[in-house]
Amino acid sequence: MSGVGIPSRGWAGPRPGTFAGRRRAPLVRAFAKGGLARSWDWLLILVTCALTGIGTLLVWAATAPSLRAAGLDPHGYLKKTALWGVLGLILMFVTASIDYRRYRRRAPMIYAASLLLLLAVLSPAGQSVNGAKAWIALPGGFQIEPSEFAKLGLVVSTAWLLSRRNLESRRPGLKDVGLAVLAAAPLIILVEREPALGVMLVLVATLAGMIVVSGIRLYLVGSLVAAAAAAVYAVSRMHLLKGYQLTRLTAFLHPHNDLAGVGYNALQAKIAIGSGGMFGQGLFHGTFTGGNFVPSVQTDFIFTVAGEELGFAGCAVIVFLLAVVIFRAIRIAAVADDMFGMLVASGVAIWFLFQSFVNVGMTIGIMPITGLPLPFVSYGGSAIFADMIAIGLLQSVRRHHSLFT
Repeated sequence: MSGVGIPSRGWAGPRPGTFAGRRRAPLVRAFAKGGLARSWDWLLILVTCALTGIGTLLVWAATAPSLRAAGLDPHGYLKKTALWGVLGLILMFVTASIDYRRYRRRAPMIYAASLLLLLAVLSPAGQSVNGAKAWIALPGGFQIEPSEFAKLGLVVSTAWLLSRRNLESRRPGLKDVGLAVLAAAPLIILVEREPALGVMLVLVATLAGMIVVSGIRLYLVGSLVAAAAAAVYAVSRMHLLKGYQLTRLTAFLHPHNDLAGVGYNALQAKIAIGSGGMFGQGLFHGTFTGGNFVPSVQTDFIFTVAGEELGFAGCAVIVFLLAVVIFRAIRIAAVADDMFGMLVASGVAIWFLFQSFVNVGMTIGIMPITGLPLPFVSYGGSAIFADMIAIGLLQSVRRHHSLFT
């Protein structure tokens, strides 16, 4: 009897012409060389979504008790944060779908848009919140914070200026560095005028890091360090910082001298984090963060909510996920096809690294309080939009790498 219908030992699956073969073909093509799916950094996307999801839960846990006590919708911040997260993901995919070389050609326009938005803040269109004129009011009760998008403008414009000449040595010269500093100066000055000390520090750190990563010679690095030291000295001597900014710095150096004033915030933040122990008190069960003992708990001090309600384990997960984002950005910078892509990815990595370190550091007492949100986690539409666009830039640099094209 012949073995009708029994496949031979050499059978290796459905033939390409069969229905099963046709069904699998698009998936195979997507992950093949040059396929759409293979070009994406899916780990970076998953980690970004995880951080955004954790941030949404923490914002909800931080705001629900006070909203409920005031007779308001306890899910108000949850709805806004979830909406911004979804819109941010859309912005990320749209940004990633465009070849990053097109951003290079439009770098002057991106820089000009960032500059005009910062100028609009200082105009009558600007709106003051908590003593800082850093927002522009939009119809429907929405606000936009241009200083968050200034980070993107600085990263793209600096990368363009440092890579605009195709030098054999791949090293920018003194003229290139000088132009990058001159271009960044208006952004930094306008942000300082709001005033937004934390964002200003992010811009300065990102600019300095990108210049160093660009491969300039060591004597230029030394000159920049000397210039930075002179600038810090001039700022302190000319009293350019606001009184409350100086108070925050002195409170960081001597936290126990003003426990009834500025030192109170830092003290309450450390107590809240310490009270969480290893695994925390559980979401919505934080007595310090839920009882309004910690200020700006859904924005600048969101990490205290994680410490009190999720404990050390929850904080460690957040820090690990942020480290993965930064590592993937560095990896994308290492495999970029050109210097512009490398500098854009490096700038995003430096931005996230510095901002994350300062935000976490100020809640545990190793950095001064500067009013910086935690990337992807803190409440704020402008912040999450800027963060997601930055991830889109990283994806664009990776997707258009020669390995995938």
